Formats: sequence, structure tokens, C-alpha cells
Amino acid sequence: MSASSTPSSGDKQPSQATDPLAWRRHLPALASAAAGINEACDAWDAVSDSLCDADGWPLNDKVYGDGKVKRDAEAWKHAEVFLDHGPEVLAGVRAAAGPDYVEGPISDDLRRIRGIDNILIRAEELRHEWDGVMALMDGSQPSVLHLYQERAEEHRNTEGWHYSHELGSKGPALVRVGEYLAHRADTERPAQTERARVALTRSTHNTPAVSPASPQVPPASQPPAPGRSR
Repeated sequence: MSASSTPSSGDKQPSQATDPLAWRRHLPALASAAAGINEACDAWDAVSDSLCDADGWPLNDKVYGDGKVKRDAEAWKHAEVFLDHGPEVLAGVRAAAGPDYVEGPISDDLRRIRGIDNILIRAEELRHEWDGVMALMDGSQPSVLHLYQERAEEHRNTEGWHYSHELGSKGPALVRVGEYLAHRADTERPAQTERARVALTRSTHNTPAVSPASPQVPPASQPPAPGRSR
């Protein structure tokens, strides 16, 4: 396919812009990311106590530290999925939820996700900071670059653990809210279409018939005046 015939990203924007539920395509990614963060937390919780003495101090600092590094790295990987997909879902949820904040089946989950926008902002700032650090290292020797990259990633993951943990806690609630609102919209849409069809049919039946206009009859021609005799 030639470049001239290849659809650009702008060609797809109008159709997405007209779909108020376009954000729901991100829900599966968020569900998977939230599960991944919680799995990383659970895997660490399952072994962390065995790595400490009765007072909670690590028996081996390196082994304990390596375990946290692994947990933080795995959790941050999934947190970045929230950075890529979460803001659009959050905006869609807030646009679709109205009285749901006060009462209803998702009111509790809507309260649970309060503050998640600030978490996404802070986590995005951390990612941007790390991208800047990596940009400064561009052009370094490969061996040096690998060493500093590894240290920079570890620092980012450690700093991001709080955000990852919060997203693992609030993320499932955001997914549940999104799925509920999307399903409700799908359910209401056919009903609205049917009501519009019934209203249109009723309007058509109640409109009085208009009789066709009578054809205009041309006026009768006057007989010619009798000629004057000479």
C-alpha cells in the first residue's frame, strides 16, 4: 500500500471522537495491569516474612533487597500500563457517572478511585524524569550506559513503588466502574432507539392528512364581441 493510500492516525480520530464509549477499549489492559501489580505484591508477601527474623529485620540484606527490587520492577511495568491507558478511562468514567456518585451499585467504587488522577500525574512525572536521565546518558559507552541504566531503573522503580501499590489497590475499582457504565450505556442505547422509533411512528400517524390541491381551472373564455355591421 502506498503512503498516499495509507490511512493516517488523523483519519481514525473522527470515528473515535463520535463514540462516547471509545475509552472502554482500554479496560482489558487496565484489568490485566491491576492483576499484575497485585500478583507481584502477593508473591513478595508470601516470602518476605521468611527472609526476616522474629523482630522483622532481614536475615540477609542482599537477598531481601534483591526481592524488593524484583517486586518493584514488576509492579512498575504494570503501572506504566495505567499511565498509557488510565487517563482516558478516568475521563470517560467521570463523564458517564452522574447520580452514581451518590447512590447505586458503583457508588462505593467511585469513592475508592478518588485521588487516582493525582497518582497518575505523580507517576507520569516520575517516568518523565527517568526519560530525561536516559536522554542525558545518550552517547555513553555501552558498558557505562548499561550500568547507569540499571541503577536509574532501580531508583525509578523504588520511587514508583508507592504509586504502583496505589494503582493496584484502586485500579480494579476503576475497571469495575468502567465495565458497569459501558454495559449500562449498551443496554440503554437500544431502548432509546426504540423510543425514538415509536415517537416518530406516533407523530406520523397523528399528522392529519393533507388533501391534494385541486387543479386550477382556467377561467372560461369570453365570447367574442359581435362584429359591428357596416
